[in-house]
Amino acid sequence: MKAKHFVSLTVTQSIIFFASSLIFPFYILFLNNVGSSYSQFGFAYGLFALSSALFHPIIGRWSKKFEGQSFLIAHSWGMALVLLFIPNLVLIEHVYLIQLILGLLGALQKHGEKTVVANLTDGGDRGPKIGNYHFWTSIFSAVAIMIGGFLADFFTIELIFYCSSVLYVGSGWVLLKWRNTDIRKD
Repeated sequence: MKAKHFVSLTVTQSIIFFASSLIFPFYILFLNNVGSSYSQFGFAYGLFALSSALFHPIIGRWSKKFEGQSFLIAHSWGMALVLLFIPNLVLIEHVYLIQLILGLLGALQKHGEKTVVANLTDGGDRGPKIGNYHFWTSIFSAVAIMIGGFLADFFTIELIFYCSSVLYVGSGWVLLKWRNTDIRKD
């Protein structure tokens, strides 16, 4: 059963990395266009990293009550919702708020991913499984960056955010299907 869950994790996280890589290069350009200086851009980007760091200890304590899949679902659906707002941001203060939220969501994803990977791997096969997992998620990320450029050129940058939102919802649904399964006992 762990093998089935590991495949599900790989698929859902590949979708998530595809969705995030689809928007990430263009999100940076978007942030630069909303702000009027490099210092505003730097502050906005720094808020993301700072809020992520500040949320990690809290999320760590939440691990006593919630399984890793729950964090991944919250990340997926939270990102899906946030991405609907990003194309409409015009004030730098709104960008700052979104960066704080993205930091929280990023911390949820990172913690959930690592917790689930740890629960699904053990012993001598841990290294090869994690290597295979990172192979697939990296492939999906690379392809997404290329597709994102195509979509931005031939459609609109807003379409990229909306497409990513749909992908995050899909990933959340897949994760929800096996959330209540105790993967450590399989």
